[in-house]
Amino acid sequence: MRTSKMKISLALVSCVLLVCVVNAEDAVVEEVTDSSSEKAASAIEKVQYVSPEPDGDVYLAEHFDNPEAIGTKWVKSQAKKEGTDESLAKYDGLWAIEPASKEPIPGDLGLVMKSKAKHAAISALLEKPFHFTDKPLIVQYDVTLQNGQECGGAYLKLLQYDKEMRLSQFTDKTPYTIMFGPDKCGNDHKLHFIFQHKNPKNESFEEKHAKKPSTKLDEYFSDKKPHLYRLQVYPDNTFDVSVDYKIINKGSLLEDMVPPVNPPSEIDDPEDRMPSDWDEREKIPDPAAVKPEDWDEDAPEQVIDENAVKPSGWLEDEEIMIPDPTAVMPDDWDEEMDGTWEAPLIENPACESAPGCGKWTPPMMPNPEFKGKWRAPLIDNPNYRGKWRPKKIPNPEYYFDPNPFHMSSIGAVGIEVWSMSDNILFDNVIVTDEKDVADQWAAATFDIKRELVDSDGNILERMRQPTHWIQRLGRWMNNSDWFWHAYGLVTLSPVYLFFGFLFWWVRQPSEEEDEEKKAQAAAAAAKKSDALTPDDEAIEAEADVEGSGEEEQEEMEAEEEETAPLIEEKVVADADKSSSPRRRKSRKE
Repeated sequence: MRTSKMKISLALVSCVLLVCVVNAEDAVVEEVTDSSSEKAASAIEKVQYVSPEPDGDVYLAEHFDNPEAIGTKWVKSQAKKEGTDESLAKYDGLWAIEPASKEPIPGDLGLVMKSKAKHAAISALLEKPFHFTDKPLIVQYDVTLQNGQECGGAYLKLLQYDKEMRLSQFTDKTPYTIMFGPDKCGNDHKLHFIFQHKNPKNESFEEKHAKKPSTKLDEYFSDKKPHLYRLQVYPDNTFDVSVDYKIINKGSLLEDMVPPVNPPSEIDDPEDRMPSDWDEREKIPDPAAVKPEDWDEDAPEQVIDENAVKPSGWLEDEEIMIPDPTAVMPDDWDEEMDGTWEAPLIENPACESAPGCGKWTPPMMPNPEFKGKWRAPLIDNPNYRGKWRPKKIPNPEYYFDPNPFHMSSIGAVGIEVWSMSDNILFDNVIVTDEKDVADQWAAATFDIKRELVDSDGNILERMRQPTHWIQRLGRWMNNSDWFWHAYGLVTLSPVYLFFGFLFWWVRQPSEEEDEEKKAQAAAAAAKKSDALTPDDEAIEAEADVEGSGEEEQEEMEAEEEETAPLIEEKVVADADKSSSPRRRKSRKE
């Protein structure tokens, strides 16, 4: 009974919670529908944005809040793409510095690529070159795909340092050290980390690609929200890639790049050839096997079923398809030009209720005599020598670079992309060697922007898709030891109350237990009022029979004790009456 009550209580609680959630979401939907624009406007008014200034060692810090940055600090490419048709070779994509198209923050501008299906390139020099020595490289920026992304990239190129670099001639052939950022075409979603590794033997460069992360990336290309991309490369030859502070790819430059940084020490000998007598066949046909005499290779796989009988009602005189009797030759039909007109064919209505029409032929059936082409059974090959492989020789191109972190110095940052989507907003680019600097920069720029996007104006979407404010809260909680104690008490209090109530409710007696307790209470009340139950009367009757003699004797003794003084007084009085006056006088004296 208690188990049933427990199940019922849990079901009721689940239903109540579900109804509360549904009602809450419906209320939120209604509220957001009625006043989303007002809340968004209110949230924007509360935002206090000031163009940030980096505090620390930086090589480039660009917030794009200066509308004059294009043409002064950032230079558009005037070059042409090599190996492309003349009409498509120009880097004629449009760039602009402007606020976000949705919920713009006053004073916060970004670099926007305005064109689609056009090559676009723009770049800026670092304040000082970055040399790969004993400090990490940290590259960070945020991107908003304001119209989503169909096919194209939104990545940065960290260009190799060159004193004679001409930013106006920046193209896809310009040497770069690192390429980093999102890229998509079709269902292929990528987050590039590519670096150019210098061969120490011949000083040529080869692209090394980080292995593709296992994390799904499609949301970053479709939600039209700003996302913070960060790459950190460390002097110990490790790296990590994060989006919105969440690490989604990490590894080693020595072990997790494709192709590997260091080639194999041995390779297959290209001059080696398999010997003519080398037999790679593990199994061979048994040469001693002979085809059985009754094996007929020419027997067909199917034969006519001789036992088949034409179904009753089969209409052999009816055609399956007949000319449409309702069809009429078009007025513009010219038989001399178009030929004799024939009505289109339709299915014969007479065949709808019949098992079939037209000439009947017996169906085919599997041939029980069919065996197919005979082949000898396979046996182990006595001459089998295994799979042949060429011998190994020392790799003439082998080298070992223990520190691939020592890449070519970086002198500029460039954006060179082609996209089928327009209005791609780049913002808050920073190149530094201090993580705290990158964190502070993000807090003063991206965090404010993302907090606005996830504010009350988008509360319904935020409920369905937890976003960056959760991550910010998580970072704050990690730095607050006392928080977890308070959090545990506050969070578990409703749980304690709920289970306490549930335990009390389950412990309440059932109807059967209630009746039993009432019967026990009635019995106890009867005993207190000297009322006898049938069982008590039987027991007391037996006790009365056994102890009746003793009780009568005790009663007689008690009566004697009570009457003894009275009898004695009466005897004395009678004696006085019968005595002479003299005796009474002497007794008085």
